[in-house]
Amino acid sequence: MATSAPSHQSAVIDIQGITKSYKTGEIDLQVLKGIDLKIEKGEFVSIMGPSGSGKSTLMNILGALDQPTTGTYLLDGTDVAQLNQHDLAVIRSKKIGFVFQNFNLLKRTTALRQVELPMLYSAAKGRSQKAKAALESVGLGERLNHLPSELSGGQQQRVAIARALVGEPSIILADEPTGNLDSRSGKEVMQIFQELNREHGITTIFVTHDSWIARHTNRVVMLRDGLIIADQGITDPLDAKTAERPSEAEELASLLETAYYGGKKEEYN
Repeated sequence: MATSAPSHQSAVIDIQGITKSYKTGEIDLQVLKGIDLKIEKGEFVSIMGPSGSGKSTLMNILGALDQPTTGTYLLDGTDVAQLNQHDLAVIRSKKIGFVFQNFNLLKRTTALRQVELPMLYSAAKGRSQKAKAALESVGLGERLNHLPSELSGGQQQRVAIARALVGEPSIILADEPTGNLDSRSGKEVMQIFQELNREHGITTIFVTHDSWIARHTNRVVMLRDGLIIADQGITDPLDAKTAERPSEAEELASLLETAYYGGKKEEYN
């Protein structure tokens, strides 16, 4: 059951009038066309939209990996546009944990070492102990010395999640984190994200094509052609521990359902 988007009284992310253009030859390609979005501390939000809608571009801006062409991005009240490259790197290492679809693991590096790597840049003490604790928190306490080739896809993604968690971020940005996983592994990974959000209050933002995965979050933001076309809260998100993915026919029917927003009716593909 859907409800209206939350009231945003304690926004950790506040973007206003964000646009992003890329120059290709003499043509300016406008990917984002004026995005206004607020996300409160502790929210679990999914960002959906067809290919080319601007999801990944928006995610890169939220993660301080890219700068908007115009507009304002306040992260915990800090104007990200005013930060230099060093300050941006500090923001990314201390506030934000990243999880990607393709895991981004080093082939000849053990799980423990993979999770230690982000701490090398901050000269953190007790790296091995912290990395071990992060791996244990995602159920990989017995896989510390395994290489990626010795782990399943779901286990590799859990290593990536542990790597994102080891810096104790307040925000996790996950770009299609279940996209390369089978249904069972996807559920296990989704369960971890729900626990991190519900039990530890980590603000979590997903980019996903999968409407069933999006229904596990508390709010869905839909993009199309560089604009937000819908923003809805979900009162009864699915629980990854118990929810079963519908059949292909049921899922297709769900994907073809019409979305209603602002009194206007439009197909969402």
